[in-house]
Amino acid sequence: MKKLISTFILAFLSSICMGQIIINRDPGISKMADSISAKRIEQHVRKLVSFHTRHNLSDQTNPAQGIGAAWNWVKSEMEASIPVSGGRLDVKFEEYTVGAKGQRITEPVKLKNVIATLKGTDPGDDRVIVVSAHLDSRASLINDNTSFAPGANDDGSGVAAILELVKIMSSEKFPATIIFMALSGEEHGSYGAEYMAEKAKQESSNIIALLNNDMIGNTGSSETLLDNNMRVRVFSEGVPTFETDEMAAVRKSTSGENDSRSRQLARYIKETGERYIDQINVTLVFRIDRFGRGGDHTPFSQRGFTAVRICEFDENYDRTHKVPGVENGVQLGDLPENVNYEYVRKNTGINLATIANLARAPYAPSNCVLITGSLTNKTTLRWETPAKGVKPAGYYILMRETYQPLWEKKILVTTNEVTLPYSKDNYFFAVQSVDAAGHESLAVFPGQARK
Repeated sequence: MKKLISTFILAFLSSICMGQIIINRDPGISKMADSISAKRIEQHVRKLVSFHTRHNLSDQTNPAQGIGAAWNWVKSEMEASIPVSGGRLDVKFEEYTVGAKGQRITEPVKLKNVIATLKGTDPGDDRVIVVSAHLDSRASLINDNTSFAPGANDDGSGVAAILELVKIMSSEKFPATIIFMALSGEEHGSYGAEYMAEKAKQESSNIIALLNNDMIGNTGSSETLLDNNMRVRVFSEGVPTFETDEMAAVRKSTSGENDSRSRQLARYIKETGERYIDQINVTLVFRIDRFGRGGDHTPFSQRGFTAVRICEFDENYDRTHKVPGVENGVQLGDLPENVNYEYVRKNTGINLATIANLARAPYAPSNCVLITGSLTNKTTLRWETPAKGVKPAGYYILMRETYQPLWEKKILVTTNEVTLPYSKDNYFFAVQSVDAAGHESLAVFPGQARK
């Protein structure tokens, strides 16, 4: 163990001295990421489009068309991975009722989410990592439940990614539990996500991260005519939507408005995703979502869970929610021919790398504090070993200048307290656990202690 830690420290120092970035990949995670198939993703998207519409008010009994056919097919695809999971994968419907006079869905209707749970291998590990997408689609008119609404990109691309993740990850072992969600109700107000988030809150589920994938397949923008398959956005909230007075007081005293747990998850996705997936730049957007719109991560954020949205960088508004047709020489509609499947493959890989790395990492350190009781140009940080799970091999101290959006240095230590020759007034710091193989927990932004 001491030799391994010394190697980590030497690698870190070498990277700083030589100005190089050293990328250490877990071979197992790399193998999983390399097995993601753009061809299978395309087949999944085209199958979803074949249901004609997946509108929330569409037919639930027709075996070939409508949202009922879609969620039945998604469930059967997930169930195909149960045998390779050794009994750890469970697939089921979560049924709920929504709709009332004055709402977007004007009458009560029963809808279903498709939920696949890959149980963690450690009975004492209660951590849950969630990855989601929505299976419903819509046309321009909110309650048009008969027109062709292919939803290839919005959000067939996200559901196809979920199905690929279930297929690849079900045969692997992770200490933490992973939940794969194909949600209904999103196009009418994130009803499916609302149901699952409230259920998770009532059950006190220890969801440490939720990655919502909504439109991850388009690379060409309308109007500006940009086309780039090398950038993807991660949206994350700054000031938590669910913030108590006590949390607000800590945030204000530490100037932590850019260091919420969702921001730490977003930074983690960028670092880990780019570590394993080549030719992709994870662009962090420091807001919860786009103007005037929302996604299935928001109900989880509203209940205090750490949640982000993964979304294509360039959007094409000639396609989203448009009934297919040609207008002024422009092809309208969210058709499968317009999805960049290599781009979806890379974005699926970002999800896989993040989830696998986090599910194999130790618990995050607890009670992290920055000592502020004396005037000094050094910084002392202190934390406690996580009470659950495998004891970390060490801890990374993360630091950045206050105006920088991303962590700039990672310093490996093996103690639970460290004093660094950097002023706490000029830098932000965080602490994360790391195991002997290099899997890191999410970073923990410290509170304050006088001594």
